[in-house]
Amino acid sequence: MDEAAAVPHGKRPADVRDRGAGESRASHPEHRVEDALADPVVAAVQDVGGYGGLVYLRSRDRRSLVLCVVSGVPRSLLKPWWRIPVGGSLPMSEAYRRGEELWLPDERATMLRFPQFTAALPYSFAHAYRPVRVGGEDVGVLAVLRSASREPADERAVRAALREAGRDMEERLTEFARRVPGAADADAVAGGIDYDGQPVNVRLPTPPALAVEVGIVEWDLDGDRWSGDDDALSLLGVTRAEFGGTLAEVEARVSPEDLYELRASRRDAEETGQVRARHFRVLDRPDDDGRARYRPVELWGHVVRMEGAARILVGALVDAAGGVTAAEAAERLPDGLFSLDQDGRVIYANRRCQELLGSGLERLLGHHPWEVLPWLRDPAYEDRYRAAMLSQEPVSYLAHAPGGVWLGFVLYPGVHGVTGRVFRTDAPTGAAPGRSLVPVTAGAGTPSELVAPTRAGALYHVVQMASVLTEAVTVRDVCRAVAEQLLPGFGAQEIALYTIREGRMHLLWESGYPEHFLEPFEGVPLDADLPGVHALTTRLPLFFESSEALLNAYPEITVDAKSAWAFLPLIASGHPVGSCILGWDSPHRFTPEERSALTALGGLAAQAMERARLYDAESAVARGLQEGLLPHRLPVIDRLRTTGRYLPGTQGMAIGGDWYDVIRTGRGVALVIGDVEGHSVGAAAVMGQLRSAVHAFAASGRPPQEVITHTNRLLAELETDVFATCCYIELEPATGRAVAVRAGHPPPLLRRPDGRTESLDLPGGVLLGVQPDAVYPVTTLTLAPGSVLVLYTDGLVETPGGDIETGIGEVLDCLADSPTDSVEDLADRLIRSARRTEDRPDDVALLLTAYDRETDG
Repeated sequence: MDEAAAVPHGKRPADVRDRGAGESRASHPEHRVEDALADPVVAAVQDVGGYGGLVYLRSRDRRSLVLCVVSGVPRSLLKPWWRIPVGGSLPMSEAYRRGEELWLPDERATMLRFPQFTAALPYSFAHAYRPVRVGGEDVGVLAVLRSASREPADERAVRAALREAGRDMEERLTEFARRVPGAADADAVAGGIDYDGQPVNVRLPTPPALAVEVGIVEWDLDGDRWSGDDDALSLLGVTRAEFGGTLAEVEARVSPEDLYELRASRRDAEETGQVRARHFRVLDRPDDDGRARYRPVELWGHVVRMEGAARILVGALVDAAGGVTAAEAAERLPDGLFSLDQDGRVIYANRRCQELLGSGLERLLGHHPWEVLPWLRDPAYEDRYRAAMLSQEPVSYLAHAPGGVWLGFVLYPGVHGVTGRVFRTDAPTGAAPGRSLVPVTAGAGTPSELVAPTRAGALYHVVQMASVLTEAVTVRDVCRAVAEQLLPGFGAQEIALYTIREGRMHLLWESGYPEHFLEPFEGVPLDADLPGVHALTTRLPLFFESSEALLNAYPEITVDAKSAWAFLPLIASGHPVGSCILGWDSPHRFTPEERSALTALGGLAAQAMERARLYDAESAVARGLQEGLLPHRLPVIDRLRTTGRYLPGTQGMAIGGDWYDVIRTGRGVALVIGDVEGHSVGAAAVMGQLRSAVHAFAASGRPPQEVITHTNRLLAELETDVFATCCYIELEPATGRAVAVRAGHPPPLLRRPDGRTESLDLPGGVLLGVQPDAVYPVTTLTLAPGSVLVLYTDGLVETPGGDIETGIGEVLDCLADSPTDSVEDLADRLIRSARRTEDRPDDVALLLTAYDRETDG
């Protein structure tokens, strides 16, 4: 790690870029897994042009990703994300689960893909992720952070840098894992890679500082003779051949305005025996216009007495132009100037800053400003510091200081800390006394123990849980989501979720418990002397930080091998729902923030469970309604084999309006499919009315054009404010002749007897219900024996923002590649090809008809 820290920005250590795996491993064996990851992380950050890098490894129980190495970002800022669930809605989790690279160039891209992550970290930065693989198995994920507002990054270059870092990590981790007992077999190497510790911080290389020249001098105070090494003479602007060694020659090189400082150095040496930083200017080379140019230097030294009573000032002549006088320059500024280290502690403040903040330097140094300044003690203040460090962009804000003074702050971040400016300003319009317009920030905790960000961590878990539970539909979904969030989020190893039914506790979900351990607790009454029951009946959470504490409170209870427990009541709208029990392998100290967060999360889980119960009940009613509106079975028609499928994309009462039907007519059989706009009980009701109308018109013997025309007029007269699409094909089974009418619906698909497929480009009219007097064109076609006709709704081929033609092409390919002659199997294959997305699944209706050569027996 020290080697990486000494590399100039933009360079990489030789053993990272150039050395072969065998050479680097033989000469520098890594004894800890973080040692194997440090150099590749630094290299990835540099190659991407980023400011931070993270490596997560899977936990031993495979439920979590654990932050192992962090570079360039204060690890204290990331405390809420030291351990994250594998199944979480987070970019690192998704990259690991999918085994794919992920590039999020800005805040907008992050918001669209991961709204929960943005809610917890509402800062603008770019981030890229790549799975870390060993032996073909994903064992973790690499993340690199980059400024989103500076020069845009080339995505290909970012991915190439991540791939190189990934290969380097794989080599190093493979070599590391082979040294783990029992992992010598190449197939077992990946099994040796897991992590359950705390993250290790690796510093990014510091840009090289401007070199400062130092020369050694000797000044014979009795004889006024000077001597020095080549560096000292160079600082005086003379060569050894030119310099005679007299004080007069030295004074001739010193600016006339600074001769006093040189002579005062002699007086300091005679009176005190030493010289401490006397500044003067010496003649350098002339400028282009011939004017004299001076270089600032400092003289340091102490007196040494030689034989013969000679007094010699031995010391150093230092080039002050290299930045030694930067602090002096800062002291001359009219504004306050301060510097914070990477973790937000004050490491410098000029006198003006001390005056404005009302605090001396000794009180500020080594502390977060909010620790020593009461008017900055607010959890929101650290957010500005976090915003600067995580976006690597300047942040400005106002704060109201004691005495009615308004101060302006500007933070200029870098990977190693923050430089800040503070100045007095006028009160903003409408500002309330004693309050900040924008909170001032200071820092974010220490490397070993988080101070303020625990509040942010607790908030993150609450926000994350709330976001995940909004997507959980059934009670089982809720239980799974609670387990996936709580176990890794708080480092617990077991969880049990109970609910109340008929005055007794019944297990809904468990994970991590020994087999059969929970069986004696099933169905216990609400007066049982058990902590899970007491937490529910008293509505107060119970926390036990050791097995001794639990057994002292409940001597008769049977415990497993765990050492700490939390028993949380699940209360929804004042109504008891059940209990949540968490267990830890080792004694666990519950901080006030953690207790508050767990209690709040228990409330969220209870609300979600109650909602899920209602959802399950509503869903059962809705499915019954929808199934009642769709045909229970299709009529058997000679020479035709027909089958239908319906795939719901909604939950609860938000049911769709997709439908299909097969109707006998006087001339043959009508194949019908339609889609009513929207997802609601109202849409389903309209669908039922349209299906009944089409069935009545078709059965009465009306031709296809009249069926659609009358149905369109009926929908317009209903004044339902919804529209519908429909495709109606009347087929004569004896001849294969068909007449088709299409109203705003996707075109039917046809597979010919020779296997060729095509989309039938039928002329169509407007959606049903738009124009009462609309006219719909009629198309005549003939099906050859052995043909397969496919009618479908848009949920089969369309995705939000996607190209419907691409979707139709994919279904045609599936139709052509399906070897089966069974319409049932073919329908199932087409349904599985539906282009539905996880975030917005749509309903799919499908009607498939095979036209046979002979009567189907």
